[in-house]
Amino acid sequence: MPEYVPIAIPDHPRLAQNIIHFARALRRAGLPVGPGRVIDAIRAVAAAGFTDRMDFYWTLHACFVSRPEHRIVFAQIFRLYWRDPRYLEHMMSMMLPAVRGVQEEKLARSAEKRAAQALLGDQMPELPKPEGDDEEATKIEVDSSFTISSQEKLKTLDFEQMSTEEVAEAKRMIARLKLPVKPIPSRRGLAAHAGRRIDWRRTLRASMRQGGEMRSLSHLKPRPRWPNLVVLCDISGSMSQYSRMVLHFLHAVANEKGAGWAKVHAFTFGTRLTNITRHLRQRDVDAALKAAGAEAQDWEGGTRIGQCLHDFNRDWSRRVMGQGAVVLLITDGLDRDDAGALEKEMERLHLSARRLIWLNPLLRWDGFAPKAAGIRAMLPHVDSFRAGHSIQSLEELAAAISRPDDAGEKQRLLAAI
Repeated sequence: MPEYVPIAIPDHPRLAQNIIHFARALRRAGLPVGPGRVIDAIRAVAAAGFTDRMDFYWTLHACFVSRPEHRIVFAQIFRLYWRDPRYLEHMMSMMLPAVRGVQEEKLARSAEKRAAQALLGDQMPELPKPEGDDEEATKIEVDSSFTISSQEKLKTLDFEQMSTEEVAEAKRMIARLKLPVKPIPSRRGLAAHAGRRIDWRRTLRASMRQGGEMRSLSHLKPRPRWPNLVVLCDISGSMSQYSRMVLHFLHAVANEKGAGWAKVHAFTFGTRLTNITRHLRQRDVDAALKAAGAEAQDWEGGTRIGQCLHDFNRDWSRRVMGQGAVVLLITDGLDRDDAGALEKEMERLHLSARRLIWLNPLLRWDGFAPKAAGIRAMLPHVDSFRAGHSIQSLEELAAAISRPDDAGEKQRLLAAI
């Protein structure tokens, strides 16, 4: 165990106490923050000073953040605790129940509810009491006999709006999901007692054992052939929370025996393409995603969809796209590169795949329209265009992946272009 030199703390160490409280909030939100990091943070702030806001932010960031997926949680807790003078009111508004008889005016931003819950702890806000005398107040009784359960509600909740407990429960539910696929008929045969095809080779071998007399016919049935699953997952800043949940789902599919897939190949892309297939073979999901995050250095960075698809088509397509592979493309389609080059690479990917299914979390909005140039370039070259923002959308994907006629929202949005 390392030994730390005693710190010279002033008589009223308000800043040190605030850093300690801030570290406790980070720990409740899931960041691995221990006493050693807290001491390092206090020392770092004492060395860097407390004069510039950005210097203070990045000083604490360097001490407390060690994984790419923790950046957004740290940023929200820092904003609520250090930068917002009315942070307590914001936290209370995040923790209030969503159903009040009227729709919420504004939804929480990414990781904001999780940050508020970490700062408040178990101190849940109380609902305001009705005005007037309690004895004369009207009592409202709600019959919840036919209402949905908490798990059913969680299935339709957006991944980006989940709290810490909801994310943990969602991961447990995703680990139980399956992605079955139907086999592909092949021309190769398999011995069977009855079938449409006659196995002449086996029939003649049997007749030679009986002096050349052909007493019975041997039959063949089609040998089932299982396709490969290839997943291309966007891990840019706008897709980080969704891609993290999708990777949990992909880990469950890759480690599910007897699901039907021959092989599961996984790639992440942001500013560059990364193959994380071997990392997802680890049985422990946390160890697998930690190794994948260490391999993909462009987590929560920019997006270059066209260039990454070009790298995949050039380097990996012939290796993993055989045997009638099904391709899942998870991205929001927001790309700043040349739309012509992106359309060319999408067309090549579509021609190489047996089916190309695009999951886009932006479809959660009712008023979604293909206005971005990247979306307009990609949409004509997919077989199915579906939402990918909740557990329910992943369940619908499992039901639709074996239906060759399923196009999702493709035709409706193509008509809007």
